[in-house]
This record gives sequence, structure tokens and C-alpha cells, in this order.
Amino acid sequence: MAWKEKLLGDCVTLQRGHDLTSDQRRPGSVPVIGSAGQNGWHDTVRKKGPGLTVGRSGGSIGKVTYVEEDFWPHNTCLYARDLKGNNPRYLAALLQRLNLARLNSGSAQPSLNRNFVHAQKVLIPDVDTQADIAATLSAYDDLIAVNTRRIALLEEAARLLYREWFVHLRFPGHEDPKKSGGRPEEWKMKAVSEVCKTIGGGTPSTTKPNLWSPSEVTWVTPTDVTNNEAITMIDTARQISKEGLAQSSAKMVPAKTILMTSRASVGFFGMMFEAVSTNQGFINIIPNDEKARYYLLFNMMERVNEIRSRAGGSTYKEISKSKFREMNILMPESSLLDSFHKIVDPIFETTLSLQKQNKALTRARDLLLPRLMDGRIELAS
Repeated sequence: MAWKEKLLGDCVTLQRGHDLTSDQRRPGSVPVIGSAGQNGWHDTVRKKGPGLTVGRSGGSIGKVTYVEEDFWPHNTCLYARDLKGNNPRYLAALLQRLNLARLNSGSAQPSLNRNFVHAQKVLIPDVDTQADIAATLSAYDDLIAVNTRRIALLEEAARLLYREWFVHLRFPGHEDPKKSGGRPEEWKMKAVSEVCKTIGGGTPSTTKPNLWSPSEVTWVTPTDVTNNEAITMIDTARQISKEGLAQSSAKMVPAKTILMTSRASVGFFGMMFEAVSTNQGFINIIPNDEKARYYLLFNMMERVNEIRSRAGGSTYKEISKSKFREMNILMPESSLLDSFHKIVDPIFETTLSLQKQNKALTRARDLLLPRLMDGRIELAS
């Protein structure tokens, strides 16, 4: 296999994406790819796929997105106008490995200059070797994509079951109970404070390293939740020390606590299958009755607009624990909650298992990637 050192600009020509204001957006099936990845749809193709983009501005500069289908490259990214005969999936992996965010040339806002990118020296193999490497990497990526899709389908199945039973009232035996006001008489309206505990969180002082090291306690921030592609979570960006937990308002909450963001990005939900702590941007919901856990989760997810309407604040929106606790919630009888829990809990156990599989696949791919990309591992032809 032949590897040559070249300038990146000799391998691919990157170009600034196309302007697209909000009033120019039109519904369609063409993905709009921006700095951080897909950010909408359009009815017009501006670049034939497959292709790739690189985040050009904002907090996602340097982020590489491989795009299989035809797309609209947004002006917040650079896109590959000319692949110069090279394999697009291979080039995406190469660009990702270059850590292009280090080339930030912006002052007030991060920005990526394509001339700086084009000037990077790279070691690149012949196109046949590129195709072999791309096929190996895509095998991992395809498995990860399948698992991610399965997670989304499982969560949607659980949510649809909630709506069938508790919104449309087509639960097992729904034909029999007497109804009062369109619902079974056994169902009772209660305050949130009557059915669960609500606990906040905190952040250790960032000026005291001993509160953050060693990394002993899982510590969740709203960004961990909003960046997660599922309700169940297996990782957080940061941890704190046991001393940091003791010397802050952060508190440990048990496994499967419902983690609801309550500040700025209000009304996003996560759940970890281990005891964790959170920062102050959460209301952590611990049901008094274990059987009510998933009913409470989906009930609150269905009422996000109501929750956000109760949030106040001028700088950023925040819903207080007192405002949340005074919300009313209709509670079905215990036996029905138990039946729902027995169906949904294994679903979430499965999504957790799939996330762990994806983590293992990602780790294996990322360990393999640099060895493939610099020729240390030769693939059989």
C-alpha cells in the first residue's frame, strides 16, 4: 500500500456553506448540515452526497460530519466541494483525527479559516486502501447507528404505551371501571409533593482542586442530559471527589432517580442506573412508590410546556422546587402502575445495555482508528 505526505488542500477542497435565513427554510427531505451537524430540513439540494462538513463557527468548530445523502451545507460549516477522487468517509475520519478546533482563528467567536485547514500536512494512502479503511470504520459506525435507532424505537414504544393507557384511557380492563369525569373513580388528583421527593443539587468550589480530584462521585450537569441521545445515561463529562460532595450542596440521589433540568434548558430528562449527584440545574424526582417511577417520568415529559410556563427569571428561566411541587398530578391505582412498571422497566434495561454496547464499539473503533490512519495496521485486501 502506498502512503504519501500531502497538504490537505491537495486531497480535498473545502468551501464555506450556503446562507440560509429562518424565512428561507422550507419543509422538505433534504438535511441541512450546520456546524454541529444536522439542524433542519429543506426542499433543495446544494451538494450531492456522500460528502462531509467541518464546523466553521461557534462552539462546534472542527466538528466533522459525514453525510451519506444529498444535503444543504449551512454557512456555519465548511463542506467538501471537491473530494479530488478520495473516499469521503476516509477523509471524514482523517479530518476528525486532525483536531481542527486547535486552528481557531476567531476572537469574539470561535472561527475556522479554510486556508489554515488546507495547509495541514497529512499522510494519505491510495484510494483502494482508503476504501478498505472506510469499510472497516463504517462497520463499527453502522452497528452504533443500528443500536441508536433501536434505543429511539424502544423509548418511543414506552411513550406510546403511556399515552395509550393514561391519555387515551385504553388500559387493560378499561371497559369495566366506573368513570367520573372521563376517568376511573379510583384515580386520584394529588400534588406532586404528595407522590415524590424533590431534591436539588450543587457545584463544589472550582478554586479548590481537592473538591474535584480524585474523581470519585458521578456528577451530572444539564449539558450531560441535553447532549445525551436517550433518557438512560451511562456517562457524565465530570466527576467530583467525596470531599467535594461533602463540602457543597450537591447530594447523592439513588439509582433511577428522574433527573429533570430546571434552569435555562428547562424540562429535559435523564436517568442513570447508579447513585449520582447533580449540580444546581436540576430538580431530582424520587417517587415515593417505586411502581410509579415510569408513570411520573412520562407524565412530566408530556407536560414540558406546562413546566416551562411555571419557570421564572430574567437572565435565564428556572422553575423552583416549590412551583414544581405544587403542580397537580392524576395518579392511577397502584395495580395499574405496577403493570406499567413491569412492562417499561425491562425496556429501559435494554436501552441501557444498547448504550453500553455503543460505548464499547466506540472505544474499539477509536483505538483502531489511529493505527489504521497511519498505516500501522494493514488490512487484508
